[in-house]
Amino acid sequence: MFLLCLLPPILVKFNGCAGNKGVRYETNNLDFKVRTDGTVYAAHPVHTPLKQTMFVVTAWDHQTLERWETMVRLLVGEKLQHSGHKQKGKKNASADFIQQQSDTLLPWRQHQNSNGLRRQKRDWVIPPINVPENSRGPFPQQLVRIRSDKDSEIHIRYSITGVGADQPPMEVFSIDPVSGRMYVTRPMDREERASYHLRAHAVDMNGNKVENPIDLYIYVIDMNDNRPEFINQVYNGSVDEGSKPGTYVMTVTANDADDSTTANGMVRYRIVTQTPQSPSQNMFTINSETGDIVTVAAGLDREKVQQYIVIVQATDMEGNLNYGLSNTATAIITVTDVNDNPPEFTTSTYSGEVPENRVEVVVANLTVMDRDQPHSPNWNAVYRIISGDPSGHFTIRTDPITNEGMVTVVKAVDYEMNRAFMLTVMVSNQAPLASGIQMSFQSTAGVTISVTDVNEAPYFPTNQKLIRLEEGVPTGTVLTTFSAVDPDRFMQQAVRYSKLSDPANWLNINATNGQITTAAVLDRESAYIKNNVYEATFLAADNGIPPASGTGTLQIYLIDINDNVPELLPKEAQICEKPNLNVINITAADADIDPNVGPFVFELPSVPSAVRKNWTITRLNGDYAQLSLRIMYLEAGVYDVPITVTDSGNPPLYKTSIIKVKVCPCDENGDCTTIGAVAAAGLGTGAIIAILICIIILLTMVLLFVVWMKRREKERHTKQLLIDPEDDVRDNILKYDEEGGGEEDQDYDLSQLQQPETMDHVLNKAAGVRRVDERPIGAEPQYPIRPVIPHPGDIGDFINEGLRAADNDPTAPPYDSLLVFDYEGSGSTAGSVSSLNSSSSGDQDYDYLNDWGPRFKKLADMYGGGEED
Repeated sequence: MFLLCLLPPILVKFNGCAGNKGVRYETNNLDFKVRTDGTVYAAHPVHTPLKQTMFVVTAWDHQTLERWETMVRLLVGEKLQHSGHKQKGKKNASADFIQQQSDTLLPWRQHQNSNGLRRQKRDWVIPPINVPENSRGPFPQQLVRIRSDKDSEIHIRYSITGVGADQPPMEVFSIDPVSGRMYVTRPMDREERASYHLRAHAVDMNGNKVENPIDLYIYVIDMNDNRPEFINQVYNGSVDEGSKPGTYVMTVTANDADDSTTANGMVRYRIVTQTPQSPSQNMFTINSETGDIVTVAAGLDREKVQQYIVIVQATDMEGNLNYGLSNTATAIITVTDVNDNPPEFTTSTYSGEVPENRVEVVVANLTVMDRDQPHSPNWNAVYRIISGDPSGHFTIRTDPITNEGMVTVVKAVDYEMNRAFMLTVMVSNQAPLASGIQMSFQSTAGVTISVTDVNEAPYFPTNQKLIRLEEGVPTGTVLTTFSAVDPDRFMQQAVRYSKLSDPANWLNINATNGQITTAAVLDRESAYIKNNVYEATFLAADNGIPPASGTGTLQIYLIDINDNVPELLPKEAQICEKPNLNVINITAADADIDPNVGPFVFELPSVPSAVRKNWTITRLNGDYAQLSLRIMYLEAGVYDVPITVTDSGNPPLYKTSIIKVKVCPCDENGDCTTIGAVAAAGLGTGAIIAILICIIILLTMVLLFVVWMKRREKERHTKQLLIDPEDDVRDNILKYDEEGGGEEDQDYDLSQLQQPETMDHVLNKAAGVRRVDERPIGAEPQYPIRPVIPHPGDIGDFINEGLRAADNDPTAPPYDSLLVFDYEGSGSTAGSVSSLNSSSSGDQDYDYLNDWGPRFKKLADMYGGGEED
């Protein structure tokens, strides 16, 4: 490892036509820097394995942008511990420098000491090899020659390995194995690959290693062969109108594929053109290094210019237009709207008209003008009523399309109360005004609204009206006056009344003054009463144009009077014939309400005397009592027991009701027995016995019938039929219906259907000529008569007799003969086919049939003239 030291510092001198004033220096190596006086120094201790290092020093004038470059090559010396070694190292460094200047690299050298010449092996350290890109050749082009000091003793073969030699990309570099000359075979592209690392090898003719492999570093020197490329061809940005100078707008970026550490890849920006050039031709500027576009002048106004198109140019070589390559892009800058224009009414006064008692009616449309961007918060109008409507009858809604204000009635106005309204309205925007912008005096206006009178319906001041009175008032009683008021005070109109709803038809109303009288007696216990209230609806109509009417509801609360007698409950009961086993609980129901109901008084009438003799009533409470037997025994039966029930009304009402009591014998649980219940129903002992005898007789008859059916079933199974059991069809032949014997039972002759002509030709036929499908004419045999109620044992005989009769019946179809399916009559008007003769005379030659193939061979043998076999 070698330590690079600059002792003393190197001074780079530059002499321009105007001197060195204003000239700046820079390098393409970050390890070294150049002072303003041209002194080159190391920025920090530099450790490098190379014997030399090279870098470019650039001098440029920041005013004229002219540039000059020079190559600086520094030798690396070994750092020794004492001054003698330093001097020696310095001498060796000079020798190395002289050697590096030559075309041949000798890594091994001979050194002389006190013992004479002695070969000393050193590391093969080769300085970087710089190759400019895009070289035009000719190729292969020699880069350097590598040789070993042993080549004078033995034959050595040289080779290189690594990327660019034996690894992709292949054969970019080559070496002469004998002379050691290293070549580049084609133009280099730094943007494709900036450096190569190869290893050089030296072997003898047998392939034995002579020297250790040596590292070769090849750097491709950048040339300015790439233009700056913008990331986008079109950039979009925006800036608020009225922005101050220096406001950031957007950033454009261009990339250069060349080396960014050299001027070839250093891009600078500038604005070429601006369209439109209003209000100034330089509204924007761009940072030459970062590409940031900012405003440079005031006066951006969206209402005048909504968009700017700026052409931006990017140039490498730090913006030098003479030597650098350039490219352009378009920046579209949109001036965004701010609320710098307050809305203004197009006129100072508006007017409208509205009928009274109408809502959701648009009275007037307020038009405004706003120069800001339409349909944005800076343009959308908001209207407010600031005076003239203390009761909130109106509101102003904004039309989202036209931005007009629609004055709308939201609370009905009354002509009799207000004939006109004078409103003061103000308009603003959804977005607040920009800083420094004041509201215009034209942002307020006056609205005059006139109210027109319309015919309003009469109304009942007290709706619903409630009155209280006792039920049962006589017909024609005046109950109240239910009158309506006409709100049209400025119209002379008459109001007339009529009934609209009177469910029970109990009321009448005077058509002119609204006086209500009874048309029938009002009954609180009626089904039309709900919660003691009767409700009726009346109509009041004026004679305006058009007529108008209103309704009113009258509620009559009926106070109960004692007009309903109590009813005894229950109407029927049951009790045992002996006392102290059970009793009958009785009560009463009254349609009236308290205090005209209970407590009730239950009494037995004195007439007839048997009632109090047999029965007694015990009071339980005000609503219930118990009815029981007074005597020790009462014969079973149904008894009508009268009971008088009195309520507590003023005056009290009473009613004598009959309760039917069934007296019956009871068991030990106090329940009536079955016989006792029948007896209580009014039947005597004889009747009960007769009913029981009838029930026994019916049961006996049912039992006998069941026994007879079982016996008959047994006989049916034991008695055998005359025919074989396998042919027994009694359980299979079912008679569903009998419609007669078919065509054999008809009165007409079926032969007429078979032969629609006359029967003469049939009767005159000789024997054997008759059609065999015709029914023979002759006497019909007698079939056995089927018994009406056949005995099961006679079924076999009946079937056998019928079979014999059918076999001997010549007229019974079907006929066992060949059937004639059609008959065309006797004779024919057509001639015989056999009378047809051949159209040709003489013999015909059929030999040609032999030529028609094997299918016609048989026909050719039959008709041909060949010899017979």
